[in-house]
Amino acid sequence: MRRSVCYVTPSVARAGQISTWRFEYSSANFLPEGTLLKFDLGIDGRPIDWEIPSTDLSQPCNTIYLETPSEDIVAAKAVYAPGGYIPTFEFTLPCDVEAGDTFSIILGSSPNFPQEDSSGNGAQLFTQRRKPFSLYVDPSGKGSFEDPDIFTMDIRGNVLKNIRIFAPSYVIKNKRFDITVRFEDEFGNLTNFSPEETHIELSYEHLRENLNWQLFIPETGFVILPNLYFNEPGIYRIQLRNQATKEVFTSAPIKCFAETSSHLLWGLLHGESERVDSEGNIESCLRYFRDDCALNFFATSSFEIQDGLTPETIKTINQTVADFNEEDRFIALSGAQYLSEEPGEGIREVLLMKEPKSPGKHKECKLFPLSKLYKQSTSHELISIPSFTASKKFGYNFNNFHPEFERVVEIYNAWGCSERTEAEGNPFPIKGSIDSENPEGTVLSALKRNLRFGFVAGGLDDRNLYNHFFDSDQQQYSPGLTAVICNKYSRDSLLEALYQRQCYATTGQRIIVNFQITSAPMGSELSTAIKPGLVINRHISGYVAGTAKIASIEIIRNEDILHTFHPDGNNFEYEYDDLSPFAQVTLKGPQNGAPFAFYYLRVTQENGAMAWSSPIWIDLN
Repeated sequence: MRRSVCYVTPSVARAGQISTWRFEYSSANFLPEGTLLKFDLGIDGRPIDWEIPSTDLSQPCNTIYLETPSEDIVAAKAVYAPGGYIPTFEFTLPCDVEAGDTFSIILGSSPNFPQEDSSGNGAQLFTQRRKPFSLYVDPSGKGSFEDPDIFTMDIRGNVLKNIRIFAPSYVIKNKRFDITVRFEDEFGNLTNFSPEETHIELSYEHLRENLNWQLFIPETGFVILPNLYFNEPGIYRIQLRNQATKEVFTSAPIKCFAETSSHLLWGLLHGESERVDSEGNIESCLRYFRDDCALNFFATSSFEIQDGLTPETIKTINQTVADFNEEDRFIALSGAQYLSEEPGEGIREVLLMKEPKSPGKHKECKLFPLSKLYKQSTSHELISIPSFTASKKFGYNFNNFHPEFERVVEIYNAWGCSERTEAEGNPFPIKGSIDSENPEGTVLSALKRNLRFGFVAGGLDDRNLYNHFFDSDQQQYSPGLTAVICNKYSRDSLLEALYQRQCYATTGQRIIVNFQITSAPMGSELSTAIKPGLVINRHISGYVAGTAKIASIEIIRNEDILHTFHPDGNNFEYEYDDLSPFAQVTLKGPQNGAPFAFYYLRVTQENGAMAWSSPIWIDLN
């Protein structure tokens, strides 16, 4: 039986390419005059999707129309599904089309204007093999469509624009490690589209004389460079120089230790990708964060009550997460977001400390009212992470704080920072027509009440309550990252480090931050009863290695800036002795508790990026 022939000219597009695309259709059957055609781009309307064309042929660019075998032009009609905002395009054939004849659906310049690629239609901004476009045919003209015919097109990376280098943040002297190099276009897609003579030279600070690597861009668009090592302790950055353009691309800082070190792991406990939906395709989502973003860990964060989230979907998500979790490669965690109906209780990301015995069971992630959930759980069974706490509409007032579960708090995500208010100097305030900030939900107001928690950062979220933020003037910032310092690269070690508050938050950059008081790491609780010398002197020390020049390093004590360093460079080691009489600088403990003080580090780079260490607390006993 003869089949209809569908093909696209050109058959390959570059991500973001603007051109005229011809969808050629040769029907296997006779199509009478009045046949109804429906063309579907197969998009979701995201900024990264294929550009939606116009049906108005009086405009010169980005139009859609049909060309019959006799080269007559047929205008399209945009049709919207009930409640939808992404159109499909319908055409009515003005004449008979014989079997084997070819008509074309054209996306590009209007037929009434010069045919130039610059006036064409824009391809999607991400790569995809065999991107489908659907054509439905109804010879009766009544809209009774059956299975569509499918056009396919390969979308490849565009011109080389950026080189990203991913390396471990902590390494040990003379111990070998691997780095991954990604060659990307301006949209972050892997590409090898560059002049043939392009080659890359590798170098780094304190370069060994016998290391001189010249790299060529592979067809895959990425390469893994094995067996690098450093001879001396210090801060290093891998540099790649494009010999053709003289551009230099630099990795995030790498801290080399003399003997042993912990693992510094980067990831997201709350976040989504604009490119891949975690509920719609969890496997692609995990691959994206593991491979494209080179994250060390990722937690799912679906809302417990969410459109389209069925028990079967949750089962698939949890099973895929369990399959992807691999020690020393990638830590995958199952989590769920809980939005309380009680005023002031806010939003939580809930993580189970112990891996579920049956990860597919819906009840493993079932969330009850918070009081019931906490009552049925014990310490070390779950971590409940309050997020977006300074939100006026969805924030958390910390009145019902549970320190055994709420070990860390999200200080920052793509919709704003909850550290302090804009009036107090917050450069990333929650701001817009939908939501604004509430001083009662700021991290500093909670810390002054002697509530103790570490800091993590969230990424981008477009689900549930965040869904309407995109279509408004709500201020959006870069997705954040969480850094966790743990003994092993494993799920259990990561969660234990979170429980111990051995973590810090950034606005998305892999800034290395170390913060100690008398050698006690961030997240620690100290007491003058055990260390009497703290009454006289609190010796604060550490180091910061930025991804750009550091503008300031602020030591915060009880919300006030105790001391500020202004480094002249990307790296800085610091020491400071707080010699103020401790009894004079403490805050009064609630309910006649011991006086206390808290300290943490706030780092700001010249490019505006920031990092916050988890606090250290000192009790006056």
